[in-house]
Amino acid sequence: MTAASTGRTYALLVGDGMADLPIPQLDNKTPLEYARTPNMDRIAALGRVGRVLTVPDGLAPGSDVANMSLLGYDPAAFYSGRAPIEAASLGIPLAPSDTAFRCNLVTLRDGLMDDYSAGHIETEDARAIIEELQGVLASDRVRLHPGVSYRHLLVIRDLEEGRLDCTPPHDISGRPFEPHLPKGAGAALVCNLMERAREALRASPTNAKRRASGKKPATDIWLWGQGRSIALPTLAERYGLSGSVISAVDLVRGLGVLGGMKVRRVQGATGYLGTNYAGKVSAAREALSSENFVFLHVEAPDETSHEGSLEKKIQAIEEFDANVVGEMLRLLADMPGLRIMVAPDHATPVSTKTHHSMPVPFAVCGEGVNAGGVLTYCERSAEHATRLHTGASLFNEFIRGDFC
Repeated sequence: MTAASTGRTYALLVGDGMADLPIPQLDNKTPLEYARTPNMDRIAALGRVGRVLTVPDGLAPGSDVANMSLLGYDPAAFYSGRAPIEAASLGIPLAPSDTAFRCNLVTLRDGLMDDYSAGHIETEDARAIIEELQGVLASDRVRLHPGVSYRHLLVIRDLEEGRLDCTPPHDISGRPFEPHLPKGAGAALVCNLMERAREALRASPTNAKRRASGKKPATDIWLWGQGRSIALPTLAERYGLSGSVISAVDLVRGLGVLGGMKVRRVQGATGYLGTNYAGKVSAAREALSSENFVFLHVEAPDETSHEGSLEKKIQAIEEFDANVVGEMLRLLADMPGLRIMVAPDHATPVSTKTHHSMPVPFAVCGEGVNAGGVLTYCERSAEHATRLHTGASLFNEFIRGDFC
């Protein structure tokens, strides 16, 4: 019997980086515990709360690994790097000899990683800058591909094989960047590309306009998240389900493409505060009218955590709860076979401005889920759970099991 034959539908709602550590100025509550989240609390009260370890030992706690895990794939078996996943989203074919890199537009200043996103650069400006860099960096071995905001891709053919260590720029916010430049096999070529880009961006007309209007310039590119092409078994092959992914970021869209799901693009989805929540919910409802599964992802809690802004992180969590979780809960009355789960992919503590591999809380309610007696959703309320799920075991139970 396939999962589709049960008549259930499934909505997995992800607040990226939502989990955190206790914060003294919040009376040692976490932002998730402190924020007003009546809708996530309702999921907890209607169903079950537990913990899931989304980052296997030995892997870095990135959104690539963690979201792959939440979708039920074992990253230890499938993961090769972040950039190949984003390449799938952008429809960029990778030959066996190609290595894809995430290419951030960043602002470096006074020897520091001043801003990993170049002031959350607008996509229009970013695409203009990538076009400027094409004439400087592109060759028969090197290709640049524009993405959204600060997130782009660079592909190198026949890169020297061996270990290459590259640091995510959001891991070193406000810190000296030189100790974190690429090291290892192929580093000379990668660093040369970054240096040439810096020279070109000093004379960038787009940067000149940004400076004149008081915006941060994209002073550099930062290459990281490299890997070669990957393949994943599809949702239909694993569970006999059809599904959609809704996200503003190419990473999550790429996981949807690799998993054989439809990517529903929402105009005005930014990956930050004030994104088009209504459009995302509308797309999710449309997906569930004809499909079995939807993965709705919101990036803002993670972005505000990388900024180190406690106030903005709380705002992001409350926006997610009110505009996504609350609206999706309305479907329970009209779709009796619906099962809803809410979870972060990983923790992103505001205090460190980077990801953490600790277990994160999940809450699930709906068809086949009995109430477990927990009335709130947060890290502390999940500590009672006796079982620690892996991403793969939680997804399998979400789809096939009964939380009784």
